[in-house]
Amino acid sequence: MADAAFTDVTHAPLDLGALIARVAGPDAGAIASFVGTVRNVHEGRAVTGIDYEAYEPMASLELARVANEAVARWPGVRVAISHRVGTLVVGDASVAIAVASARRAPALDAVRFVIETLKVRVPIWKREHYVDGTRAWVDPTASAHESAGA
Repeated sequence: MADAAFTDVTHAPLDLGALIARVAGPDAGAIASFVGTVRNVHEGRAVTGIDYEAYEPMASLELARVANEAVARWPGVRVAISHRVGTLVVGDASVAIAVASARRAPALDAVRFVIETLKVRVPIWKREHYVDGTRAWVDPTASAHESAGA
């Protein structure tokens, strides 16, 4: 069994299976996951891709804090988070989260906590590329209060 918390800020494509393997164990009756992907439209504008930029040392530290807070809040959970930086195209995964727990409720609650909290606190910024050739920085917290979706 792995450590209770694993985090990674990477330029490489994300591997949800590897994150699940990091949190899996014989005590895990539930493994919940979330994958955020680059979508093709934002606020009515056609999107071709996104640049994710980060102050990587601080982003790594804050991502670890978020994971450790989830572990403290839901005793017994294991959390793995990976956030990609660099230029991504529509369909690419930008963030992946896996949480294992003996029961489903803590796993699901921890996944939601992790995605909502990292969007607010982790210094990763995104600049969308639009079909018309323009680019614009996007508030990463804009979707943090949506009731469904990422």
